[in-house]
Amino acid sequence: MPAKRLSVVVTRRLPEAVETRMTELFDVTLREDDAPMTREALAEALAGADVLVPTLTDQIDAALLAQAGERLKLIANYGAGVDHIDVATARQRGILVSNTPGVVTEDTADMTLALILAVTRRIPEGLALMQSGDWSGWAPTAMLGGRVGGRRLGILGMGRIGQAVARRARAFGMQIHYHNRKRLRPEVEEALEATYWESLDQMVARMDVISINCPHTPSTFHLMNARRLKLMKPSAVIVNTSRGEVIDENALTRMLRADEIAGAGLDVYERGVEINPRLRELPNVVLLPHMGSATVEGRVEMGEKVIINIKTFNDGHRPPDLVVPGMV
Repeated sequence: MPAKRLSVVVTRRLPEAVETRMTELFDVTLREDDAPMTREALAEALAGADVLVPTLTDQIDAALLAQAGERLKLIANYGAGVDHIDVATARQRGILVSNTPGVVTEDTADMTLALILAVTRRIPEGLALMQSGDWSGWAPTAMLGGRVGGRRLGILGMGRIGQAVARRARAFGMQIHYHNRKRLRPEVEEALEATYWESLDQMVARMDVISINCPHTPSTFHLMNARRLKLMKPSAVIVNTSRGEVIDENALTRMLRADEIAGAGLDVYERGVEINPRLRELPNVVLLPHMGSATVEGRVEMGEKVIINIKTFNDGHRPPDLVVPGMV
């Protein structure tokens, strides 16, 4: 008699190849539309499934986990970030949490460089001018941006993505500086030609471009607060492809409007889709709809990692991408 297949609930639409493979392997419940699950639907899924496959749009807190059934033993997150999951409470209840680290590194680093170029070279402003039909031709002083080569790039968070950003920025002739919870090994610093700053304040005050590449944790919430943003040079720009909560968005908006910061490129926002309308109005700000990891290849690889985590767990082994409380 064949063994009973795991009951797996997926909270959002995933790439077709991923959904097809999940259907072959598990007793999977897929989404027919791509809207986030309601809290009530999440509670129902937690109560009846063996495995939940959530995404960053699903807030799985202690109150929701209290409604989990005895069957639920794994939350296999589709994505690397797990700040939307109360990992400590899950583990207290005997529920493992896995994620998909490393998959989005190159794609997110690509988008970081794209935003740096878009802000410094005023690409969206040029696009808007062309689409309006108001362009009257080339002029020596028209649409002047700034040269990227030679600029100082300060990377806040030198993990996988931060290092991938550094490699790309070096190819553009940028000078690499970084602040990190732990200093990199000397051989890694040498390979990246990166200068370490123990003081974030001192680094921020001297950079031409700041790139946010650290996770959102209690210690990084508003790490770029109003006081620290004021340390930036008026000619500097800031780019964020990590987590919106790391920057005080209201303070950033005020300073951009006052020309105290030259520009910003944002792919993530402090309050999700509720973006400050005053931020939308600024010509020196490039806003993207959380596209950092949005490649077909990356999203399929994320799904493959989720499947491997579930299969390994089902075989009685530790998921390869197990999240340990306190280590995220």
